[in-house]
Amino acid sequence: MNIKQSFFTIFIFSMLFIIGCSSSSADWNTTFVVWDSYMYETTEEYVSEIKKEIGHVTKDSNMEGSYSGNFSNKYKKGTEYYSIKGIHTDEAIAIKEGDGRYRKAIRTGKYGGK
Repeated sequence: MNIKQSFFTIFIFSMLFIIGCSSSSADWNTTFVVWDSYMYETTEEYVSEIKKEIGHVTKDSNMEGSYSGNFSNKYKKGTEYYSIKGIHTDEAIAIKEGDGRYRKAIRTGKYGGK
């Protein structure tokens, strides 16, 4: 193996290593929560007419992957979910934020977690 081939081989392995390391960080393009096996993407909208607490985040992670339970890629474990007055949970839920406001999250479909 000559010097050019050695350099090329080292370069390729280095690039594969860098790409592999960088893929472990979060790369989700939306902020979401999972409740009752469905994914709800957060919106910029806040709601004030809340009905009742329906659940809470049981697992949180900023690492991309599939998780079980009431999962979130933004909100910490223990963050509460609420139903919204006049809106069925098949459409949207509210997430209680640290400042006491309730952010609306729209149901986008079944979550593919394990």
